[in-house]
Order: sequence, then C-alpha cells, then structure tokens
Amino acid sequence: MGAGGGEEQQEKEKEKWGLSSISLDGLRDKNVMQLKKLNTALFPVRYNDKYYADALASADLTKLAYFNDICVGSIACRLERKEGGAIRVYIMTLGFIFWNLGLTLKLLHLVVTGTKLLTHVLDLSAKQNISEIYLHVQTNNDDAIAFYKKFGFEITDTIQNYYTNITPPDCYVLSKVVSHANPKK
Repeated sequence: MGAGGGEEQQEKEKEKWGLSSISLDGLRDKNVMQLKKLNTALFPVRYNDKYYADALASADLTKLAYFNDICVGSIACRLERKEGGAIRVYIMTLGFIFWNLGLTLKLLHLVVTGTKLLTHVLDLSAKQNISEIYLHVQTNNDDAIAFYKKFGFEITDTIQNYYTNITPPDCYVLSKVVSHANPKK
C-alpha cells in the first residue's frame, strides 16, 4: 500500500459507518443555547450556569455534533487539576437526539455520533498529555456502560444516592487512563 493508503482506508471506514456525515463544532457563546436545548431534551436534570461556564472553559474538548447542519448531539467536559498537578477531564454529559428512523439506523446513529464525540475527547486528551478521563453513569444505564467499556473505561467506584431526583439514585464512576500520543520525530 502506498504512503497514503492508511489514510484512504480510514476515510473509507468513516464513510462506511457514517462518521464523515457527522461534523463537530466547538462550543462558543453564540451556540451555547443549542447545548442548553439539547440538554433539556435529553437529560432528566437541569444544569446550572456553572455547568455551561465549565463547558465553555474546556476549550476544544466540548463539542456539538451536527448531521446535515442539524445539531444532533454534544459532549460537554470540564478540566480538573488532580493532587500533584496532573490534569484530568470530567465528561459532564454525552448525549444525542434520535429521529424517526428504522431501528438499525437509530442504533447506527447512536454508535456513530457517540463514537465521534468520545473519540474526539480521547484523541485530544492524548495529545494534550491529560492523564485521565472519568464520568458518572446511572447504575441502570447498561447501554452507556457498555459503550464506554468498548473504549477502555472501567468501573472504578459506586456512589450511593448521587442523583437526587431520578431513580435509581446511584451511579458508577467510569475512568480511563489516557495513553499519550507519541510525538513525531
């Protein structure tokens, strides 16, 4: 295979799974309302101003996902400093809307949109020497747990009564140690 063969194969895979039809855009003051509307539609909790300030402050880690210029999903992150100074990423939310498609297309959309958003955060974290990524998942959300496990996340803790207005109120903490990108020489 020629020098560009690997990139060509990756593009074919993206097209095969619909990844090239999903575009990502950074969160800015002018589009933060789209994130607010998505969160209202997707999640059973309401997020305060600090959530949105943290999402805006995370720079390129928080993204909106678009399909045919329609906002269909988002990943919102917060940067945190651990003891000793290492930086880690907390995924505050990862979500996407469904539209009236056949079941197979809905599942494909779910995998494609979620994969593109999470892969962006994983890749950027590796490039920026971020040590860890973690998140909370409600204990009954088997689909989300399975999704994150496919990307190397592990359940590292259980927190009882983490959520106040949803059932069950317990969550798992899922964590992943980030493998850093090797700098090109």
